[in-house]
Amino acid sequence: MTITSIPLETKLSIEVLKSMYLTRFMDDKLSKLVRQNKGGTFHLSVNGHELIGCLAAHCLVPGKDWGFPYYRDRGFALGLGCCPVELIGSFLARDVPNHSGGRMMPEHFVDVKLNIPCQSSCVGSQFLQATGTALSAKLRKKDEVVYVSAGDGATSQGDFHEALNFASIHKLPVIFVIQDNEWAISVPQKEQTSGASIAKMASGYEGLLIQEVDGGSFEHCFDAMKKAVQKAREGQGPSLLVAKVPRIGAHSSSDDPKKYKSQEIIDCEVAKDPILKVEKWILSENILTESELEALKKECKEAIETAAKKADEYPYPDPKTADTKVFKEFSIEDTMTEKEGEEIVMMDALNHALVEEMEKDKNVIVFGQDVAHGKGGVFGITRGLTEKFGYYRCFNTPLAESTIVGIATGLSFDKAHKPVAEIQFADYSWTAMNQLINEVASIHYRSNGQNSCPIVIRMPYGGYIQGGPYHSQSIEGFLTHQPGLKVVIPSNAADAKRLLKTAILDPNPVVFLEHKALYRQRMFSARKEPDENSYLPFGKANIVTQGNDVTVIAWGMMAMMGKEVSDRLKQEGISVELIDLRTLVPLDLDTILQSVRKTGKVLIAHEAQKNCGFGAELSATIIEHAFDSLDAPIRRLTGKDCVVPYSKVLEDAVLPQKEDLLQAIRTLANY
Repeated sequence: MTITSIPLETKLSIEVLKSMYLTRFMDDKLSKLVRQNKGGTFHLSVNGHELIGCLAAHCLVPGKDWGFPYYRDRGFALGLGCCPVELIGSFLARDVPNHSGGRMMPEHFVDVKLNIPCQSSCVGSQFLQATGTALSAKLRKKDEVVYVSAGDGATSQGDFHEALNFASIHKLPVIFVIQDNEWAISVPQKEQTSGASIAKMASGYEGLLIQEVDGGSFEHCFDAMKKAVQKAREGQGPSLLVAKVPRIGAHSSSDDPKKYKSQEIIDCEVAKDPILKVEKWILSENILTESELEALKKECKEAIETAAKKADEYPYPDPKTADTKVFKEFSIEDTMTEKEGEEIVMMDALNHALVEEMEKDKNVIVFGQDVAHGKGGVFGITRGLTEKFGYYRCFNTPLAESTIVGIATGLSFDKAHKPVAEIQFADYSWTAMNQLINEVASIHYRSNGQNSCPIVIRMPYGGYIQGGPYHSQSIEGFLTHQPGLKVVIPSNAADAKRLLKTAILDPNPVVFLEHKALYRQRMFSARKEPDENSYLPFGKANIVTQGNDVTVIAWGMMAMMGKEVSDRLKQEGISVELIDLRTLVPLDLDTILQSVRKTGKVLIAHEAQKNCGFGAELSATIIEHAFDSLDAPIRRLTGKDCVVPYSKVLEDAVLPQKEDLLQAIRTLANY
């Protein structure tokens, strides 16, 4: 069939219908493969949703614009140009070039050539990431459009509203498409959405173009997408398109809609089939004849059958690669130079590190709560950056931690920006943990190495300055448990500056924990300032004091305490080897084991709770690798198993003190 000589919109309707046929026939094929127990075991049907996704894709420019399609939007993926063979191969969990190569479930698309970043199973998490990518397009002054889709159930997620809010504040070129089938698996919309209208619910966001359309009408969908794309291209801000669609069939291959839908509802949904409606419209407009429709159907069905055979030829992934691509490879030389400046405290060192890297690379941008303008964050670390580099190099975000991390993630996808985001206190990071743990940490792995997430998340943490709950917790144990995150904890100004500069260059996500009690501390943490070309590799611990009797492993505030206590014990004839880890992930295990084999006795000191703290992991690792070198049981000095309270008297009772550390080392030395 030749369609190159017909009018553009007529050609578009045929191309869209072709994509719809491919989507439907692929659905049929995958469903059969499930029933035949051939390859894949989990199938998410797109039946009823095809039109809006396929049409949206054909309104965008592949490789220029961006797509964040959710799991029921295979129509968009096919319409944009994703290879049917690879999509079926992904369903079969084969080692295909795109769509994660067997690491993710089917319908979790990723194709970097088409600007489709790694998608996930977490409902609604893509909204903020798409918004971050749209911010990147605006900052780069490109007329790129960002498409993001989801089902109506996803609008119950806070990230949906946070994304609409941020996109509207900054007038970003993002199109939110909600494929509204009125069901969130088995939950009807009346139990999901107040007022039963997503459009009404979103109507308060200023500058947001909201359109509700019949998801089975080519004309309605095309008119709405055309308006949204034009608005985005012209830099006029975001749009929300709510397409009313039927979900024909089950939520997934493991679902039975008859358990929660009446036969009347099922019949009504089948009657709204968008393929039937588009076919009827095309015939009424004399775009194609019935015989041409049948020929197009046959062509598409044969294409899917051929694609399925080719997909089955792909091998399964090599089991030896199962634990690879957790991190993107990165190395840097230890470039400490002899050029040192005046002595500075940690807060100044961190500020200077940001200034130097922002001067070197215009794509380093800083954002978070209260970080811009005169305040410069609650601890003043980002002071002066807005004045020096301009608002969009250092800007404030809404009071929403998920927004901060989600926006950072989206900004990083185009490799044009290096986001350095600040969470005001580590205690507040939990509302961002879906984005940080489920998304950021595993993006490189889930995408089979196609995407990386080069972001730095700075978090003040820790106690000893009477902050109480929500301002004083130490969360490193939680963070180190998650593969894909690097965790950095400096104890002094020189290390802080060099490590932050390294973190900004690292192509992997780095959580940079800064102990609040060390920001202005001078006795231990103040150091002569390294110059602008000085970097410190991760995974390189510092032996603060050399010793032979006891190895003390610490980080952050406990490294400072350990130095003072070690100096006191030296007067008593107890020789302490104090190791400041500096980074927990990656861990300098070699330095630890060498010290343990020398002293035979180990004390691990951290202010976080004992139960499941990072000290427990260190203990197990040392026993595994150096048990024969131990002359005494490994000891841990930690905070008590409760949150850090506000009262100074109570805080002192919960957190380890210098005298506790002193006594613990004495006891171990005399064992």
